[in-house]
Amino acid sequence: QLQFVASGGGLVQPGGSLRLSCAASGFTLDYFAIGWFRQAPGKERGGVSCISGSGVRVNYADSVKGRFTISRDNAKNTVYLQMNSLKPEDTAVYYCAKRPSPLCVGGYDSWGQGTQVTVSS
Repeated sequence: QLQFVASGGGLVQPGGSLRLSCAASGFTLDYFAIGWFRQAPGKERGGVSCISGSGVRVNYADSVKGRFTISRDNAKNTVYLQMNSLKPEDTAVYYCAKRPSPLCVGGYDSWGQGTQVTVSS
């Protein structure tokens, strides 16, 4: 059974860091592009970052550029989102999702459960 498990969320002070993990089970994700999304209370879900199947191509939402870094370790079947210089507006539930291709274009065909990130003093 294909499954994503997102973890690593928590409560952090402004300016702090967290590393989110998206671990896949039931399939190997090394071919597929993987994206991170987030949804804050009362807001629509929005894209944060995407990494291609090869790991060569990455993209970021403007709001997180320079602060967040997406990476993947295919040997561990896991994609990471390193989040630095966190701001209160980064507070949201973060989700990972799989594309049906190795490219960061088009839609997603599988979603993991979210992990809560709260940035507050």
